[in-house]
Amino acid sequence: MSLFGSSGIRGLVFEEISLDLALDIGKAVGSLHKKVVLGRDTRTSGEMFKSLIVSGLLSSGTDAYDAGVISTPTLAWAGREFDCGLMITASHNPGEFNGVKFWNPNGLAFLKKQRDQMDKLLRKRNFKPASWDKIGVLHQYENSVSEHKEAILSSVGESDIKVVVDCGNGATFNITPFLLRDMGCEVITLNAQPDGRFPSRMPEPTEKNLSTLIRTVKSTKADLGIAHDGDGDRMTAVDEKGRYIGGDKLLSIFTLQEVKKSVVVPVDASMVIDDLVPKAKVYRTRVGDVFVGEEIEKRKADFGGEPSGTWIFPRHFLCPDGVYAAALLARMVSKKKLSKFADKVPEYPQRVEGFKFDPKKRKSILKALDEKMGSVPCEEMTTVDGWRLQFKDGWALVRLSGTEPKIRLKVEARTLQRVKEIYRSIHSIVKDVLR
Repeated sequence: MSLFGSSGIRGLVFEEISLDLALDIGKAVGSLHKKVVLGRDTRTSGEMFKSLIVSGLLSSGTDAYDAGVISTPTLAWAGREFDCGLMITASHNPGEFNGVKFWNPNGLAFLKKQRDQMDKLLRKRNFKPASWDKIGVLHQYENSVSEHKEAILSSVGESDIKVVVDCGNGATFNITPFLLRDMGCEVITLNAQPDGRFPSRMPEPTEKNLSTLIRTVKSTKADLGIAHDGDGDRMTAVDEKGRYIGGDKLLSIFTLQEVKKSVVVPVDASMVIDDLVPKAKVYRTRVGDVFVGEEIEKRKADFGGEPSGTWIFPRHFLCPDGVYAAALLARMVSKKKLSKFADKVPEYPQRVEGFKFDPKKRKSILKALDEKMGSVPCEEMTTVDGWRLQFKDGWALVRLSGTEPKIRLKVEARTLQRVKEIYRSIHSIVKDVLR
C-alpha cells in the first residue's frame, strides 16, 4: 500500500510519521530536486520534522529555503520559483497528526507518476549522500506571505465590510486578517494566536467546531464570518444572520460566481451544481483536491472545489486556496449579503451513512460490490471513485474510505421520499455484502 494518501503523506506523530521517515522524505526529494522551499503550519511537531527534512535535503546536495510558519496556499504560491515546495502539515486533522504535502511549481500537488516515484524511493531507502563539498545550503525565505498577499490583493480588489476571522490557532494567523484589512475590511480576529495544540477548537472548520465564530458574528453584527483549518487550504463561512455556510452551499455559490463553461467537483458533490449551471459541463473526479486540481488543468475548467471546503480558482492558481477564497467572498459580500447568495441555492435532502468492515475482507468486499452495484437499474453509473449511480431524480454513491475500513453511502434526491427509496435499495445491497 502506498505511503501517499490523497493529500500527501500523513499520520500520527512518531507512529505513522516517524523521525526516520521525515529524514528520508528530505533525502528522496533531494535526490530529484535541487532547489526546494519549505513551510509548516503551527503544529508542535512542525519544527522537529522540518529540521529532519531539511537535513535530508542538504545531505543530498539540495538547497533548502525555509519560509517558516505559513499557510499551505502561501507555500504553494512561493513554490512557483522553485523545483518544488514541501508543506509540513496535517491540514484539518487534530494536533497529534502531521505530514507533508508536495507541490509542483504550477500549484498542482505531485501527480501520480511523481507520487509513485517518491513511494518507491522511500521504500528502497537506497540514498547516496552528496560529497562533503557538495552539501546543500539552508536559506531563509522571508517574503512568501507578502508575495501571496499582494497577488491576491491585485486580483480581488477592495471590500469595506465587517468580517470576523477565525484562524483556529492555525497557519493563516499571519495572512488572512491582514489581507482583509488591506482590502478595506473592518476585521475582528478569533484564535489568531498560533498554537499547534489547537486549544480553541478542532482544526476542521465544520459547523460543530465554529460555535464561537457564529456567536461573534451575531453579537458584533458582522457582515461575514470566515473560518480556516490548520493550514489554510480550506475555508468555510458564516453569513450575517449567523448561519453556517459550508460544503455544498459554498461550492454552489462559487460555481455561480466563477463558472461559464465548465466546473470540476468530486463524485460526492451535490447535483445542485448541475442544476445551477445547466449550460456548463460538470466533470466529476475522485474525492480529493489533488484529483480536482488535475482535472481542472486537464479540462481548462473555470473553477473546481470540494464539499470539504477546498476551493481552486485557476485564474489565480491551481492550489486549493482558502485565503484567496476568503478575500473573494469578502469582495462578493461587499456587493450583496451572503444570505442572499445562500438563499439562491436550492437544498436537496440527503442521507449519509458509514458501515465498518473487517480490513482483511477489503478485496472480497470490493469484488462483491462491483458485481451487485452493476445490476442496479439506473440512468448512468460512474466508477471513477466507488460507484455513483445516477437516477432521473437523484443519485447514490457507494465508496470505500481511503482512511479507514468503512463503506460510505451517500444519497441525494429532489424529495425526501425519493431519498428514502434510493437509500433502502442501496442500503440492502451494502448490508448483504457485509454479511
